[in-house]
Amino acid sequence: MRFLDATDFTAERPWGALDLLRLDDATVRLHWTDAPYVWHTNDGPEAFVVLDGAVDMAYRTADGGERTERLTPGRICIVDVGDEHVARPAPTARILVIERAASV
Repeated sequence: MRFLDATDFTAERPWGALDLLRLDDATVRLHWTDAPYVWHTNDGPEAFVVLDGAVDMAYRTADGGERTERLTPGRICIVDVGDEHVARPAPTARILVIERAASV
């Protein structure tokens, strides 16, 4: 059994991760960041949970527009295959990400 305080984790680089565990074909990682990710589309679904700080999750809509939702601690974003999105910390964040192992 392990215990950790997510607010103590800081990576050496933006989006650095601490691998927490693997559940069958899924990974659970704690990420820290102070910089945006890049626009991308996942090849598998993911659950994105802000534990500390805030993240502005921008995503493309079906009509080609762009929307943004602010994620604060406890808010969960479920990203489906094909959802184009980018996460922008405001200004730093610690995020729990659950996704298929080796997801791109």
